[in-house]
Amino acid sequence: MMGCWLTVNAQTPAPIADVNGVIDNTPDSIGKALMARPAPGSTRKANNPVLFLIGNSTMRNGTLGNGNNGQWGWGYFAHEYFDEGRISVENQALGGMSTRTFYNKLWPDIRKALRPGDWVIISIGHNDNGPFDEGRARAVIKGTGNDSLEVTIKETGVKETVYTYGGYMRKYIAECRAAGAHPILMSLTPRDAYDEAGKIVRKPHGKWLEEVAKEQRVPYVDLNEISGAKLDAFGRWKESYHFYKDHIHTSKFGAQLNARSAAEGIALNDDPQLAPLKAMMRNIALVTVPVKREKGKPVVFITGDSTVKNEDRDDDSMWGWGAVASSIFNEKKITIANCAKAGRSTRTFLNEGRWDQVYNSLQPGDYVLLQFGHNDIGPIDKDRMRGTIPGTSDSTRVYRMEKSGNYELVYTFGWYLRKFIHDVREKGATPIILSLTPRNEWKDGKIERRNNTYGKWYREVAEKEGVDFVDVHNITADFLDKKCGSKEKAQKYYKRDHTHTSKLGALNNAQSVKKGLKKTESTLKKYLK
Repeated sequence: MMGCWLTVNAQTPAPIADVNGVIDNTPDSIGKALMARPAPGSTRKANNPVLFLIGNSTMRNGTLGNGNNGQWGWGYFAHEYFDEGRISVENQALGGMSTRTFYNKLWPDIRKALRPGDWVIISIGHNDNGPFDEGRARAVIKGTGNDSLEVTIKETGVKETVYTYGGYMRKYIAECRAAGAHPILMSLTPRDAYDEAGKIVRKPHGKWLEEVAKEQRVPYVDLNEISGAKLDAFGRWKESYHFYKDHIHTSKFGAQLNARSAAEGIALNDDPQLAPLKAMMRNIALVTVPVKREKGKPVVFITGDSTVKNEDRDDDSMWGWGAVASSIFNEKKITIANCAKAGRSTRTFLNEGRWDQVYNSLQPGDYVLLQFGHNDIGPIDKDRMRGTIPGTSDSTRVYRMEKSGNYELVYTFGWYLRKFIHDVREKGATPIILSLTPRNEWKDGKIERRNNTYGKWYREVAEKEGVDFVDVHNITADFLDKKCGSKEKAQKYYKRDHTHTSKLGALNNAQSVKKGLKKTESTLKKYLK
């Protein structure tokens, strides 16, 4: 190789192979990216320590790191697991950096900002490939040896010594310790790639980091393994949406998964050196639904909006049918958990963490009723920002929220339903789709039907995923057509408007659920009264 010569061997070592196949353009706008990152140490509060995050685009994605490209780095969510009144979490990662280029270009300023008692997570290496001496010149020598390589960068004539991956790690560690800070080595995030055994590929950097960690006696967290094991437990469709646009950069789902894995890796690590940091952590426990389980009794979790759970207070208030679910289910045989929330769409039910509570609570043999739609039709990026993209495809789009200025990757109505279905089945529970309740709107003596939109989408998802479908919408609508025949006569089943039901209407919708369940093959039928 021109401009290169070895100091220890007669043959130029091969750089780490580029298995990512991704062009990261962040360094092309490095000025903006550097401005978007906090000045090293600027987040420090009084004399509190700072937890510095050292990494690349899997930790901080895009020029601004704000998800405007639909990709997120896990460093954006890392602060959620630490008490920010006691420690600041400072994401100093930058897309496109390799172990070598970060050390040369960004690390010097961070090193100056380090104070005794600070912490530094070093999780970098995805970009340690390519030429040694031209272009981005970011490759490092494979392994943990003491080899080095003298190079002259072709474009600039700058001379540089290149070290092994382990050699750079030793430099980070030594310089952290010299400043009185505590280094933590953390393996890389997993890629969207499977090995011959059908498992997520584990990158070799983990073994190298573990070797250096033992040698240098620093804590090691195997993020690659922790997140990889979680992805292995998912079906291929679910695993795939943890990435976006390519096979290395994560969606918000993937970034949040990696942030939790990193936190769990620290919290469950038995290295005594981590005790002070662990004392400043929070939010590690999974949030669940406060349901009282009884031996031998499954739980039926009911999810949805205000037509399922409302004021549910007295005869003059608005009621959701989930509040009267005991009128159709035998509570001696099954436990009812009404997890619905007024005003929610599939998207906001997920975004607010309400779905995660259900997911974290599921056990084999449970059931989940999914009934959404009334609020999915609203605006996507303004007002309550709860709308979803119409249809059932895997279409996505990044939206900028009008009020907050935040970016969000939004999916179709059917996509959110499919996510819920896959999550439920993953836990050994049974999902059942329920169509939305009808509104008290009439035309030509017939109540409004939505069979060409939501009704169609429910059926498409149910057929594709092979789940039972209860058509509450048409069962209730048929009843009101026959029983009432007009908006005025049907009003007793509603309260205050054309959507929300009275207690009578809620009881009637519950009966519709019962009628619909009886027509299915679902084993939930045996728990009906």
